[in-house]
Amino acid sequence: MPLRDHFRPPLDDVHSWDELHGGWPMMIVQKLIEVLPEPYFAAPGVHLGTLHEVEIGTYRRPVAEANDFDVAKGGVAVATYAPPKPTLTLEPRLPNQDVYEVRIYDSRRNRHLVAAIEIVSPSNKDRPENRATFVAKTATLLKNNICVSIVDVVSTYDFNLYAELMNFLHGVDPALGSEPPPMYAATLRLRYEDRRRMMDNWYHPLAIGQPLPTLPIWLKETWAISLDLESSYEATCRTLRIR
Repeated sequence: MPLRDHFRPPLDDVHSWDELHGGWPMMIVQKLIEVLPEPYFAAPGVHLGTLHEVEIGTYRRPVAEANDFDVAKGGVAVATYAPPKPTLTLEPRLPNQDVYEVRIYDSRRNRHLVAAIEIVSPSNKDRPENRATFVAKTATLLKNNICVSIVDVVSTYDFNLYAELMNFLHGVDPALGSEPPPMYAATLRLRYEDRRRMMDNWYHPLAIGQPLPTLPIWLKETWAISLDLESSYEATCRTLRIR
């Protein structure tokens, strides 16, 4: 099924764009199940209206806090810390963004995040501060050696977040051209070469009426699986009866 324009008539007269964005992450998870080996697993994440921090550390199991120890049973008494009053209290203006993503974890290392697939929403592109937040989030993931894929089918904002990420990282991708297209799919990952940190990119411009590409998803530096965007997109549209 070729890519539809989910943000303009006639399609958006019948189906809202968030139907696709809400259903696509789970379809991607279903496709990844077919290629993800043990002990890796994928999970969808949809967070509406608030900025969501992607977990980039390991999952910590609940443990008893130090001040819960019973001194009578040999525990160590710990003085309760009373922090001083804050030097400033204010109501910050934090950007509200819709987050649609799939995260891949390694369960051997207590739910360690190894890859993130970000499906761009209109709220990621509509304001400069939102675009900057998305770029900073992606750069942080990369810095923590997490493979990042970006899928952007938002046709109503002429911004390319992959291009803005390249500017943020002081990189240049000749494939972007002088006028980067608003829709694209890309995978980025960091690796080491002769003690130098290198970044590999797989960038594909998207167009209405054309099929979606297959992206590599790196579970570790020497091991990748494939993400067939076309089949997951087709399955989502078929399930939602988007024609």
